[in-house]
Amino acid sequence: MGSRPQYDAFVITAPGLERLAVDELKTLGVGDARPVEGGATFAATRRTLYEANLHLRTASRVVVRAAEFGARAFHELERRAGKVPWEAFVSPNVAVSVRVTCRKSRLYHSDAVAERVAGAIMSRVTGVHVAPAESDAASQLILVRLLHDRCAISVDSSGPLLHLRGYRQALAKAPLRETLAAAALLASGWRGDAPLIDPMCGSGTIPIEGALIARRIAPGLGRQFGFENWPDFDSGLWGDLVSVAKGRVIARAPAPIAGSDRDAGAIRAAVSNAERAGVLDDVELSERPVSAMQPTAMPGWIVSNPPYGVRVGERDRLRNLYAQLGNVLRAKCSGWRFALLSADPALERQLRLRLEPILQTSNGGIDVRVVAGTVTARPDADPDPDAPDTAAAQRYPS
Repeated sequence: MGSRPQYDAFVITAPGLERLAVDELKTLGVGDARPVEGGATFAATRRTLYEANLHLRTASRVVVRAAEFGARAFHELERRAGKVPWEAFVSPNVAVSVRVTCRKSRLYHSDAVAERVAGAIMSRVTGVHVAPAESDAASQLILVRLLHDRCAISVDSSGPLLHLRGYRQALAKAPLRETLAAAALLASGWRGDAPLIDPMCGSGTIPIEGALIARRIAPGLGRQFGFENWPDFDSGLWGDLVSVAKGRVIARAPAPIAGSDRDAGAIRAAVSNAERAGVLDDVELSERPVSAMQPTAMPGWIVSNPPYGVRVGERDRLRNLYAQLGNVLRAKCSGWRFALLSADPALERQLRLRLEPILQTSNGGIDVRVVAGTVTARPDADPDPDAPDTAAAQRYPS
């Protein structure tokens, strides 16, 4: 059951994570996955739709296309939205929230579009009521996009956003989303079988996501999904997939994983989060400055999210931090791989390490990139904070 393609599915990701999501889908056996702007498309069976929600580490949502048609007037929208098989996705007596974007279309009033689509749903499914568009935790989210008078209607299968794994309840300053932490780890090439250190771990998202990867713990274990409320939900299939996922989990991380931060409150948050994630025994979390970092004898990976310095006056202070980080890495971690999230090429140059941009995305509305390389004991040339970042300009032209 569930082997025949039946959904035109779309994985929504943060900008820049599209190819990582495709790689993840391919490990699930989805051969036709391809990247597009904002995510990845694939023809889903019921099984692969469930598996995508359960296993994808870099996805924000998984939605399925319910209909696409031309709509230049409201009567046209009402008529065609009324033909969508809503009863396949919306159960009786549930709440629906309709989220609309309109661009370059005759129908440009998003609230009026949402009202017509909600009316079409209520005309086909008994007892449906409308929730606010921002409320998707306890309601079925419907996404409507009008572009050049073409209306695309998609149904969310995920429920709450997929980065909400459930463990990150205690936060430090400038928290990093779980999906972006996983993306930085996967893009760096770390796969869980070598040591991992985050010397500025904050509330612990990178080492915790690392432990989940290393122990093969599916990020969706322990949470519920929107598709579980669909009328055709196959509880038997879902139970089997969850059992298989639990069976893949290994008892301990194969290599040491460590996180440290000079902020005692951040470490308390990290310990609390790691305990909720079930990986506290797999990560060593300690209060210490970058200069006191203690790498293992076997080379591994440094993956971290240093402060970005976006506020006025922060850059001068952070130049010293980045320079110190570079000095510590050269002194203690020669031969280690590293990957850092960065929003400022001038700060990157203070590291005096050879950097390669491997990913560009955004974090909390800030444009960031992941830069990576291998630590060498010899520093690169003295940094020039005013020099143009030609490598970034070549890779990410404006």
